[in-house]
Amino acid sequence: MGAGDNKERAGAFWAALYARDWEAIASFFGPDSEYTDVPAPADDVAVGPDRIVARLRLGLERISGYEHSLRLMVAEGDTVITEHTEIWRWHTGEQVTLPFVSVQELRNGTIVRWWDYWDLQTLMNSAPAWWIEHISQGYS
Repeated sequence: MGAGDNKERAGAFWAALYARDWEAIASFFGPDSEYTDVPAPADDVAVGPDRIVARLRLGLERISGYEHSLRLMVAEGDTVITEHTEIWRWHTGEQVTLPFVSVQELRNGTIVRWWDYWDLQTLMNSAPAWWIEHISQGYS
């Protein structure tokens, strides 16, 4: 697959993610695919579709609003870089705007590596205490 195909595939992934379509999200990953949030500890990497979806669900399932604003997406070879912003809203009234840079490496249409770069303090300064307690329990 070329850079254009990879960019299109990444775009389809983002659409599934912002729809919170967990089954569709899993279909973008293989058994050795890796995902992490760069602010997390270096060894906190979700591997495989089930673990990746579990990690995403931990943070996203309990937010009541989830909006995406794409700024820029570039592709070169097997790498797609997306600059974007997410707005998270909780049912208790809190809201945060999180700027991200996401780096994804693809092989034959499968995302094999996804690293999200963002500022942890932006999230922690806005998130409700109950949600922070929830995510601190981790995913399985």
